[in-house]
Amino acid sequence: MEELGELAHLLVFSFLFFFASFMVGPAMTDVTMAALCPGRDECSLAIYLSGLQQAVTGLGALAVAPVVGNLSDRYGRKALLALPATASIVPLGILAYDRTKAYFYAYYVTSTLTAMVSGGSMQCLSLAYVADRVPETRRAAAISVFSGVCTAGTVFGTVAARWLPVSSTFQVSAVVAVAAAVYMRAFLQETDGGASSCSGDEEAYRPLCLAASSSSCEEASPRLPPLRKAPSLSEMAALLTSSSTFSRAAVVTFFHGLGETGLLTALLYFLKAKFHYSKNQYANLLLIISITGSFSQLTVMPFLVPKLGEQKLLIIALAASCAHGFLYSIAWSFWVPYLAASLVILSFMVTPCIRSIVSKKAGPFEQGMVQGCITGISSTANVISPLIFTPLTAWFLSETAPFNFKGFSIACSGFATLVALAMSIKMRPAQVQQPDRK
Repeated sequence: MEELGELAHLLVFSFLFFFASFMVGPAMTDVTMAALCPGRDECSLAIYLSGLQQAVTGLGALAVAPVVGNLSDRYGRKALLALPATASIVPLGILAYDRTKAYFYAYYVTSTLTAMVSGGSMQCLSLAYVADRVPETRRAAAISVFSGVCTAGTVFGTVAARWLPVSSTFQVSAVVAVAAAVYMRAFLQETDGGASSCSGDEEAYRPLCLAASSSSCEEASPRLPPLRKAPSLSEMAALLTSSSTFSRAAVVTFFHGLGETGLLTALLYFLKAKFHYSKNQYANLLLIISITGSFSQLTVMPFLVPKLGEQKLLIIALAASCAHGFLYSIAWSFWVPYLAASLVILSFMVTPCIRSIVSKKAGPFEQGMVQGCITGISSTANVISPLIFTPLTAWFLSETAPFNFKGFSIACSGFATLVALAMSIKMRPAQVQQPDRK
């Protein structure tokens, strides 16, 4: 695909960004325990702080991602990508310097604030960049490749963390994060879909471009807007309800996120209670899932989407996601979870399909806001899901369970994905968006 040449710098930047972000994941549990509860194997304070951080960052992403996406429609993707790229460096630098209790709390506060900005914004801005660069007919495959590169970054970051000592993990992660920001600033080119283009033929249908006072694009370059120009919740809701495709995509995104996050919330405890999985066995299972998912997004989806289309492929992927959850819930032997993990070769296509469908229904200068809204909805599901599935999992794994079905909460996550599957069947196939020219 020739368009991938134009996306090469974005792909390198995204790989480095996710490599740095996920490298610290395996080490954070030990660092947190050592800072808050030294010498202990259990720490309720660490659990509550982790849950609070997840809730706050999810709600923050819900509010921030659509606004940042909308601003990128006005001022360009590269300008706004600098925000998550630089913000993610600060918390990593803190723990790279020291990991005592005071520095841990400083990390906790800064990582919570920066995650509100970088967590959802990075994805929605990058997807809007892809939409600007790649024609609609090839956009689904390009989004799939981008998602696969991001997943590959998480895989390599996780593998690197297993070989590095904890003392070096944060230092290497901070250096890679700085390298990612510098690379993005030096090599990534601004797109012609945001603020960097202002052709006369597009003035009639460019809703977010400031009116030009002359024929010069430089004279019509946008200025920082007043705060009232930022999209309100009502404006976001109006955008999502303006099309049945948008509204159904929002519902599919929410229930799929609810089910997938619920599965991940319950899976570790279920496997430990059912088959006595250790941390290393669970890490190996997640590594298999990530590698398979990356292979799927890099090779399988680009091959299938031209033949089937995004809508049919979305139905297949959601069906596989349902089977994935239900098979986990009824696992009868230690090897069954590995069999269920193989289904991610199809289920990992859900998010790229949804992103491609909404991208084709949005106008060329509304990509950032639309992708930001979808990211915000996904973040909402990620906040709500643990509140539902954590107590449900604890209940059915305890001795006071109403009936003997340890995987009941995982089965419920499968039913949430089933709702998404039902809604996707009614979704219209994505079509190329052709603006009316005067």
